[in-house]
Amino acid sequence: MIPVIDFSKLHGDERAQTLAEIANGCEEWGFFQLVNHGIPEELLERVKKVCSECYQLREEGFNASNPVRLLNELVDRESQGEAVKKLKDVDWEDVFVLQDDKPWPSNPPAFKETMKEYREELRKLAEKVMEVMDENLGLEKGYIKKAFSGNGQHEAFFGTKVSHYPPCPRPDLVDGLRSHTDAGGVILLFQDDQVGGLQILKDGEWLDVQPMKGSIVINTGDQIEVLSNGRYKSTWHRVLATRHGNRRSVASFYNPSLKATIAPAAELVASHTQVAAPAAPSSYPKFVFGDYMDVYVKQKFQAKEPRFEAVAAM
Repeated sequence: MIPVIDFSKLHGDERAQTLAEIANGCEEWGFFQLVNHGIPEELLERVKKVCSECYQLREEGFNASNPVRLLNELVDRESQGEAVKKLKDVDWEDVFVLQDDKPWPSNPPAFKETMKEYREELRKLAEKVMEVMDENLGLEKGYIKKAFSGNGQHEAFFGTKVSHYPPCPRPDLVDGLRSHTDAGGVILLFQDDQVGGLQILKDGEWLDVQPMKGSIVINTGDQIEVLSNGRYKSTWHRVLATRHGNRRSVASFYNPSLKATIAPAAELVASHTQVAAPAAPSSYPKFVFGDYMDVYVKQKFQAKEPRFEAVAAM
């Protein structure tokens, strides 16, 4: 089981222990679940409802989509005696992204209002989590938020990816979502509490991220790995396609502005005169996040180290 942390205990006698649990989650796992995070359960129930209703309006489109067509063709070839291999470069996923400056679905009628309210709550939670990371890393309060906004000159990116992984007749022949690390900063996932499928890679083994009612799953992206100079790692994860159940996944990404310059925090680099222990030589280049994204979109499902090498060469 990935760590489950009671976020409310940051305020009280167990603060030090809770800080240590979050540090462990960031350093050893790259994933952890928050409970008692302050987002009303009633709001989460409304999010589940409007996202499920939204998928019902999109289901016909998914059934006519490329992944369904390709899988059907593969199964047909197999039925004719041909040896077939698992589909590559395809995910069994229905997905759309919410951003403040882009159009949102207007149906179901409660979708926009509910998701706007939810995103406001998630943004606040993300900033609280980043402040805990600042504290655990020995950085000034607000360091990560400031870095992501280019010292306040730009707006950090905050997007929400609404996904469904419908029942798949042949999960042995297609991935729900291929394994990858996330490009950005802090990811906050409200996942299905009934249908599993999300897994993380830890010590060479794929582990389930257990469904848990009302929890928010936190994971750290590539930019947190860079800012922390490798103290916190972005973790490989994937979603398995499943025969039964339509897995809902609402992932919000608090990322740097595309114009923000990202580099290891000076306090975490060993050559710095006043280091926050433990420090190490700088392991990552300095780069503009937009340049990193240009590389990432072409190499998302490949090893991350060459991405850092590519952006260092720009």
